[in-house]
Amino acid sequence: MPILGIIASSLPAAAGDFESIATVTVGSGGAANVEFTSISSDYTNLQIRFIARVGTLVELRVQLNSDTGNNYAWHEMWTVANAGSSTGHMKLAYWNGFPSTADVFGAGVMDILDYKNTNKYKTLRTLSGYDNNTTGGLQLNSGLWQNTNAITSVKIFPQSGNFQQYSHFALYGIKSA
Repeated sequence: MPILGIIASSLPAAAGDFESIATVTVGSGGAANVEFTSISSDYTNLQIRFIARVGTLVELRVQLNSDTGNNYAWHEMWTVANAGSSTGHMKLAYWNGFPSTADVFGAGVMDILDYKNTNKYKTLRTLSGYDNNTTGGLQLNSGLWQNTNAITSVKIFPQSGNFQQYSHFALYGIKSA
């Protein structure tokens, strides 16, 4: 390895860099949910990237700090815009006609902004979609957790059914300047 490569690899993360925190890949038995716990307060924002399959028409939902209260809200854009609210979770993504074949997965990126700031409610935004050659969809969701606690855990789960094998979720921390 050239000297320059050694020096570059030992530098601390710069502002705006993504640092891998944890990954989960669902095994052959499937999983009812994926949860990231004990999230460090070392970052400014969090990002979860996912590629997942449930096998039926389904919403993906997110729950923060195991909070099942009536303090979540979301907005979504899917062909036509609409809004909703929910008890015990917020909508992370919804793939109309979520693919049920083994070869088709939905994918998305969720940003959790200012997750450790205890002076404001928490905002999430997700861009997700899927392509099944003859069908597909794209969706933009925003969510609000009406709680000022720092986020220390994120649970992602399908509205019904289980995540199927090879569904993959990766949690990243984003450093600030």
